[in-house]
Amino acid sequence: MKYSKTIKSVLRGGLFLLTLLCQNTALAQDHDLPPMDSVEISLLTCQPHDEVYSLYGHTAIRYHEFTKGGIDAAFNYGVFNYDAPFFVVRFVFGLTDYELGAYPTQLFQKEYRHFGSMVTEQVLNLTNDEKLTLRMALVENLRPTNKVYRYNYFYNNCTTKARDIIEQHIRGKVQYTGREDYTPTYREMVHHMTRNHPWSRFGNDLLLGIQADSKTTMRQQEFLPDNLLYDFDHAQIYENGEYRPLVKERRIAVPAGVQMIHNGFPLTPLQIGEILLAIGFVLFLLQWRLHRVFILWESLLMLLSGIIGIVLFLMLFSQHPTVRINLQLLFFNPLHLIYLWPVIKGRPTRYWLICVIMCILFLIGSLFQSYAEGIYLLALCLLLQSILHIFMFKRNEQ
Repeated sequence: MKYSKTIKSVLRGGLFLLTLLCQNTALAQDHDLPPMDSVEISLLTCQPHDEVYSLYGHTAIRYHEFTKGGIDAAFNYGVFNYDAPFFVVRFVFGLTDYELGAYPTQLFQKEYRHFGSMVTEQVLNLTNDEKLTLRMALVENLRPTNKVYRYNYFYNNCTTKARDIIEQHIRGKVQYTGREDYTPTYREMVHHMTRNHPWSRFGNDLLLGIQADSKTTMRQQEFLPDNLLYDFDHAQIYENGEYRPLVKERRIAVPAGVQMIHNGFPLTPLQIGEILLAIGFVLFLLQWRLHRVFILWESLLMLLSGIIGIVLFLMLFSQHPTVRINLQLLFFNPLHLIYLWPVIKGRPTRYWLICVIMCILFLIGSLFQSYAEGIYLLALCLLLQSILHIFMFKRNEQ
């Protein structure tokens, strides 16, 4: 959903933006009005490619004048500066600012042609007045005081911004036709888009909380470009007792090409979890037989669980509503790190009993929230160690 154009890339269209701003001033003064009959405004929906930032696709608005020397611009709400300080941290905590950029549609198409991603164009069925007001609103949004907005992954992204500005400048009311029996959760939609990228799916599932497992409305589903594409195709504009289709023509702006697939890490998170559990079970049997515990193994498990726990704990302070209540915190929390030193030193501690209780609560929580793939296998490894300590303690008492 995020577009890869950084601020530096968009600067190539600086003169183009200046032209737009100058023409918008002329429009405001009723000078040199372009003939709206020769203008098309379209929604551009871009298919994903293999880069991680593009796994969800992208949306932009095309403004196209067919007159000689007319403007053909792609308005893109997905511009960000990846080199900005603490970009990743700010993105995770919901403090990232994106902005509207505009540049020649030819450059926009060239980018997606390079990646082999198809771009679908839906020409909007707008009146001349609607085209004019939408054009002026888009260019007004380009001004430095207006172009920046606070990005939110599900609720305020480059797709929802494009939808909203189009709806706001249609005189009638846009009425959508909902799909029957289509009420996926946010997590299910994210899973679908990351189905070929297991580690991206794992990262999302680790951060997304229980709210991501609630059924969504049609409006909420439109954070995904493909869903907005479908809804626009089936939408109508109601005005003065009459209906007209929102989309009057659909065409391919960039045909699908050959995509380069990058090989990721050879093992999936589930496979890593299965390997850890197999090792844990073998070591459990060895420790039981030898009447001793392997401190190094326990420390590794506690360290991994504690680090994951710190990440999830910090998400409590994120601005993203769907990550705040995360039942994976029932087991993966900083408590593992707090008890790490006493365990290493072999001091008496209630940690192992607490660990059993946390693991039980964690497994119960899985009935209400989908967990990251393979993460529960790491919890089971520590559960085995907890059982070992509890039974060894009882045996020593006897």
